[in-house]
Amino acid sequence: MSDLRTSYMGLSLKNPLIVGSSPLSARVDKILALEAAGASAVVLKSLFEEQVRIDADAFEQDLARYNETSAEATSMFPRLEHAGTRTHVYWVKEARKAVKIPLIASVNCLTEMQWAEYAKALEGAGVDGIELNLYSPSRDMSTTAAQIEDREVGILDQVRKAVKIPIGVKLHPFYTNLPNVVKRFQDAGANGFVMFNRLFQPDIDVDQEIKRARFHDTDSNDALLSVRWTALLSGQLSAGIAASTGISNGRDMAKVILAGARATQVVGVLLREKPAHIGRMLEELTAWMKLHGYKNIEGFRGKLARVNPSESWNFSASQYVEGLIGLG
Repeated sequence: MSDLRTSYMGLSLKNPLIVGSSPLSARVDKILALEAAGASAVVLKSLFEEQVRIDADAFEQDLARYNETSAEATSMFPRLEHAGTRTHVYWVKEARKAVKIPLIASVNCLTEMQWAEYAKALEGAGVDGIELNLYSPSRDMSTTAAQIEDREVGILDQVRKAVKIPIGVKLHPFYTNLPNVVKRFQDAGANGFVMFNRLFQPDIDVDQEIKRARFHDTDSNDALLSVRWTALLSGQLSAGIAASTGISNGRDMAKVILAGARATQVVGVLLREKPAHIGRMLEELTAWMKLHGYKNIEGFRGKLARVNPSESWNFSASQYVEGLIGLG
C-alpha cells in the first residue's frame, strides 16, 4: 500500500490533496463532504475586507431608510451594527468543531492594519494555518516593484508577529524577480507558498461591446507554470510549496511532486466533477506510484527538479530553441 502522507506549512497531511479556497469551502456541510471524500486539508473561503466593507455599507444604507419614517425612527436601532468579521469568525469556529482535518484560513485585505487583526481573530477561531492572498495590482505608474514588495513583506511581518500558527503566501507569477521575493517572504516568516493564485481575468464581449466577468475553466496544461517554478524554487526553500491551478488528476499531482511540491491545491476540477473526484485523483496517484515502484511521496518528491548535466535544457530555459520541441 502506497504511503501518501506528506507535510506542508509544518502541518502533517494524510495525502497531498488540499482543497483550495472557493465556494466548495464556504459552508460547513460542504467541508464535511470534502473531508469524507478524502481531502487532507481545506483552505476556507476567503475573508475579503472589501466584501466586509460593502456589506457594512449596505447594512447602514438599509438602516438609514428608516430615519425619516417618524421622529422616533432615528433611534429605532440604537445599538445595532454590522457584524463584519464576527460572522465569518463564528462560521469558522463551527467548521473547526465539525471536521478533523486541518483548516487553513484565507485572508485578503485592503488596509495594511487589518491583515494582522483578521489573522489573529481567525487563529482564535481554531484554524491550523493562515493563507495570505496578497495580490493587488497597482495602477500608479510612479509605484516601483520594490515598493510593492516592501509593502507585502511588511504585511507578512505584521501577521507573523500577531499569530503563532503557520502562514502560507499565495503567490502570483508577476513579480519582477520571483526567487528574490520568495526568499524575502521566507525570511519574514512564511512557512509555505502556493504557486500560483488564479487571478480574475475580465473579458470583453466584442459583439455587445461590454465588459464580462467570466469564469474560465482550467485543465492540466494550466499547471505547467506551477511545475516550472516549483522545480526552480523547491530546492532553495525550507518552506514547502503547494502547486495550484489546473491540477486535475492523479498524474498531475505526480508531476508537481516530481518537481518538488509537498502538496497540491485543487479547485477547478472539483467544481466540475464534485468532491467524489478527490477519491479518483488519489487512486490515480497511488496507481502511478505503484507502477513506478514508489512506496511513499518522499521517494520521488523533487526528483526531476535537480539539474542533470546530460540534459540539453532545464526548467530555467526561457525560449524555444531549434529542435527543442522534438526532444520531448
